[in-house]
Amino acid sequence: MQVTVAINGSSAQIRLQGRFDFNTHREFRENTEGAVNNAQVKDITVDFTGTDYLDSSALGMLLMLRDKCGALGKKVALANCRGPVKQVLDIANFGKLFEIS
Repeated sequence: MQVTVAINGSSAQIRLQGRFDFNTHREFRENTEGAVNNAQVKDITVDFTGTDYLDSSALGMLLMLRDKCGALGKKVALANCRGPVKQVLDIANFGKLFEIS
């Protein structure tokens, strides 16, 4: 998986490309730390445009991101969720935990 982070003022966009699974937990954590720890960033969007697969460990990584951000007063949203990714998020009831578009 490839992770790209773009920060624009108080917003950060984390773009994921490829499979989001257990094998990518270190890459995801390392690449998102900058946005999480940036005091100016208040809103983080995880963009799934290039993601075609995620597993339960990816769900756990999203929950950890949400918890870290919540403790810092930041909001996390999930964007461009479709196909199998949307289906997994729906089954896990992530719509109750995240704003999903």
